[in-house]
Amino acid sequence: MSESTTQQVMDIRAGLSHALGAAENALSAARAAYEAAVERRQRVVEAAIARRRNVAEARDQRMREIDEQSAEDLSAFADAAAAAADRAAPGAAGDPWDDWQLSPLDTAAELRVGRLLLPHPEDVPALVPLLDHGHVVVRGDRAVGDEVVAGLLLRALGTAAPGALLLTGYDPDHLGGGLARFATLAPAGVLKFAGPGELGTLLDDLVDHVRRINETVLAGEFTSLRELSAATHRRPEPWRLAVLLGAGELSRAEQTQLQRLLRTGAAAGVHLVIQGIPVQAGPGIEFITAQPGDNAHMSSAGALPVRLDGGPPQAVVAAACRRIAEAVAAGPAPVALDSLLPAEVWQESSATGLSAPLGDSPQGVPVTVTLSDYPPHALIAGPSGTGKTNLIYAWMGALAARYSPDELAFYLLDFKEGVSFARFAPGRRDPSWLPHVKLVGVNVNTDREFGLALLRFLGEELRRRADAAKRYEVTNLAELRAEDPEGSWPRIVAVVDEFQVLLSGRDSVATEAVDLLEDLARRGRSQGIHMILASQDVSGIEALWGRPALVAQFSLRIALPRARRVLAETNTAAESLPRYHAVVNADSGAIEANRVVRVPSAGDRDRWNALQHRLWRSRPEGQGPPRLFDGDVIPSLSDSPDYRRLAPAEGSPAPMVLLGETIDVASRSARTVLRRAPGRNLAILGTRTEEACSILATAAVSLAAQFPPEGARFSILCLDQDARPAAEALCAELPDCGLFWADNADWLLEDAASEASASWPADRPHFLLVYAADALPGGKVVADQLRTIMRQGPERRIHVLGWWRGAGLLRDALGGHGSRTDPIGAWVALDVHGSELAAFYPGAGAPVWYPRPWRALHFDRSVHRGAEVIIPYGQL
Repeated sequence: MSESTTQQVMDIRAGLSHALGAAENALSAARAAYEAAVERRQRVVEAAIARRRNVAEARDQRMREIDEQSAEDLSAFADAAAAAADRAAPGAAGDPWDDWQLSPLDTAAELRVGRLLLPHPEDVPALVPLLDHGHVVVRGDRAVGDEVVAGLLLRALGTAAPGALLLTGYDPDHLGGGLARFATLAPAGVLKFAGPGELGTLLDDLVDHVRRINETVLAGEFTSLRELSAATHRRPEPWRLAVLLGAGELSRAEQTQLQRLLRTGAAAGVHLVIQGIPVQAGPGIEFITAQPGDNAHMSSAGALPVRLDGGPPQAVVAAACRRIAEAVAAGPAPVALDSLLPAEVWQESSATGLSAPLGDSPQGVPVTVTLSDYPPHALIAGPSGTGKTNLIYAWMGALAARYSPDELAFYLLDFKEGVSFARFAPGRRDPSWLPHVKLVGVNVNTDREFGLALLRFLGEELRRRADAAKRYEVTNLAELRAEDPEGSWPRIVAVVDEFQVLLSGRDSVATEAVDLLEDLARRGRSQGIHMILASQDVSGIEALWGRPALVAQFSLRIALPRARRVLAETNTAAESLPRYHAVVNADSGAIEANRVVRVPSAGDRDRWNALQHRLWRSRPEGQGPPRLFDGDVIPSLSDSPDYRRLAPAEGSPAPMVLLGETIDVASRSARTVLRRAPGRNLAILGTRTEEACSILATAAVSLAAQFPPEGARFSILCLDQDARPAAEALCAELPDCGLFWADNADWLLEDAASEASASWPADRPHFLLVYAADALPGGKVVADQLRTIMRQGPERRIHVLGWWRGAGLLRDALGGHGSRTDPIGAWVALDVHGSELAAFYPGAGAPVWYPRPWRALHFDRSVHRGAEVIIPYGQL
C-alpha cells in the first residue's frame, strides 16, 4: 500500500513538475513574444519618425532647390536680357558715356535710354527702337526729358555713318536752344533749324519726302526703305530725324500732317522725337515718361520702372559732332564690305566658275567679276597706296561668303615685306581663320623657293585632276564634279602679290617658276585652278610682257588709279580714277570692255573680322587651320608635326635626324636617315655658330626621341669656346650623354675608333656630335681616328654629326684634295657659297646657293637629286 502511495505521490509530483515546466515555458514564450512585439513597435515608431524626418528634409531640400532654381532662372533671364540688349545696342548705341565713341553700324540699332529696374542686380539696358522702326515721344519732367532727347540724338548720330542721318530741330520756346549742344553740325548741313511758325512747312516737306521715297520703294516692289537698302546693300537716302520740342496748340492741318508722319514716316526713313506735344498712342510710337530717380517708365516696359541715364557730357557731344562734321565735309567714304555679301552664305556652286560682285558701278549697280574657263586668270596692278590689298580683300570676302570651303580654296602668297595675308590665319590675339584658306605665305621676299613650292604643289594638283578627268573621260571641272560628286574638287584660287619677285633673275628658280606658271595658266583653267597675280610696280607687270604665251592667259585685268601697262596701250581709263575705284576689264584690256567699279573698304580689321568669325564658326567639322609660312619667323622644333610623331619603336629601325623646316607647302622637316651603311654621317658647314649649334641640337634631340632611356649613347665633343654654352645645354637634354673638351678629345676618338674597327656592330647606337671638328688637337693620329670613325662607324651603328667651319676644312679632314668624300652622305651648308660645295655634290657642277641669314642648303645623296633650302629650327 505504501509503495502504491509513494508511486502516486511521485506521479503527482512529476505531473506538477511537468505542468510547472510547461507553465514556465509558456510564460517565457509569452514574455519573448511581448518583448518582440515591444521591439517591433519600437522599430515601427522609429521608422515612422525617420520617415517623417526624411519627408521633412526632402520637402525642405526641394524647397531650397526650387528657391535656388528660381534664383538661377531669374539670373539667367536677366543675363539673357542683358546679352540680348548688348547685341541689340552695340557700340555707340549702348556704351556708357564715359567710354563712348562714334561707331557707325551697318544696320540701325536700338538706342539705350537707361536701365530696367529688375528684382536682380544685373544691369539690363532699357532700349528704344528709333531709326528704321518708329518714333519717340518724351513726356514728364522737362529737364530730365531734355537729357533723354540729347542722349537719343547722340546715340543715333553715333551709330549712323557721317551724313547718313540728317537732323531738323523745331524749338519755338527756346529758339533752338534745346539743341544748342549740337550746333557744330549745322555748318556741315547735318542739322537744320525751323523757326517759330515754320512747323507746318517742316511737316509738309517731310510728308512730301515720305511720298517720294514710297514711290521709289514701290517701284522696286519693296515695302520699306529698310528692305530696299538691305536688298541693294546700300542706303539710297539718309535718315531724316525731326526733333519737335514743344509747339503749343497745333492747327488741324498740322495735326493731320503729324499723324501721317507718325503712321508712314518710319517705313520711309523719316522719324520724329517729340517733347511737349500731345500725341495719342499708336503702332511704332514709344512713350517715355521722364521722372528723376527710379520713377520713370517706358510704354514698351509696361509697369516695370526705369532709371533713365543722364545726358551725354558736353565734351563728348562736342567731340562727336566735330568728327561727324569733318567726315561729312571730307565726302563719302567707300561703302562697307557688307555691300558685297549675300543674304545667306555658302549658297553658290563653283562647278562652272566663281562669280561675285567687286563693288558698285557709278550708277549703283553691282559689278560682278567672274573666274571660269574664260576669263581664267586675273592680273591686278596699281601703285602703292591705291588700294590693291583692299581690292584683294574685298574680292576674297565676296567669294568666301558665296562659296563654301568645299567649293573654293585659297592659296595666298605675298612677296612684299609685310603680313597683309596673315589675318587669314590664326594668330595670338585672334584664333580664327578664313576656312577657305589652305596656305598663307608672308614675308617671303627672300624665300623665292616657297613660291616655287606653291607652283609645284598646284602642278601636282593639276595632274591629279587631269588624271581623274581622263579616268572619267571628261574634259573640265564641271563634268568631273558631275561624274564624281563624292570627290573633293573645289576651285582653287592662288593669289600671288608682287609676283615679279618670283620671276626676276636668271636662275633656276625663275626658269622653273615661269615653266610651271605657263603650264598652270594654260591647263589649269579647265580644271578649276585660277591664278591672281598682283603688282604695284610697272616692272612687275612688264615681267610678263616678254612671255606672250603666259600673259595671254591673264585676260581679266584690274587697274587701280594710275596703274600702267596692265590695260591695252591706248586704254588710259585708270589715269583719272578717283580713290577707292578700279577699272575691271575681262577682255585683256580692250577699251570697250572697261567697267568702272567703286571698291568697298575691306581693309578695316573689325569689319573683316566680323565676316571671318562668321564663316569660321560655320567651318566644316574637323577642318584645321591653314599652313602659315612667315619668312621672318624662326621655326621651333616643338611645333614640328614630324618631331611630335617621333617615339621609340620596336626593333632597331634606322634613326632619323631632323635638321630644319623645309620651304614647302606642307609643314615638314628636312631629314636624314642614319642607316647602317657607309657614309651615313652628317656634316654641317659654315661659320655661323648659333645656326650650327641649333642644327646639331635639333639633330640630337630628334634622335633621342626615337630611343628609350639608355637606348642610345651620345658623346659631345666641343672644340669651340663660343659653342660651350650650347654644348652644355644640349648634353643636359640628352640621356646617357658624355661631354668632352679639347683636352680629352683623343681619349674619346680613340675609344670610338676602336668601336668602329670592331668586327661586330655596337650593342646600341652611338652618336658622336663634334662642335668645330676642324679644330681637333693631337695632329695626324687624332685626325686618322676621326676618319676611321666616319668611314667604318656607320656600319657598326656609330655616326658622326660634325660641324666644320668651312667646306675646305671638311675636305682636309677627309684626307685633302683628291680624297673621296663618301664618308659624308649628307650635309647642311650655312654661309658657304655653292662653288665651294662642288666636291660634295653629284655631277660636275655645283649647287646654286647664295647664303642668307638663318637659311641653309641641305643635301642627302641617298635621296636627293638636288639640294633643298631649309630653315634651321631655333635653339632649344
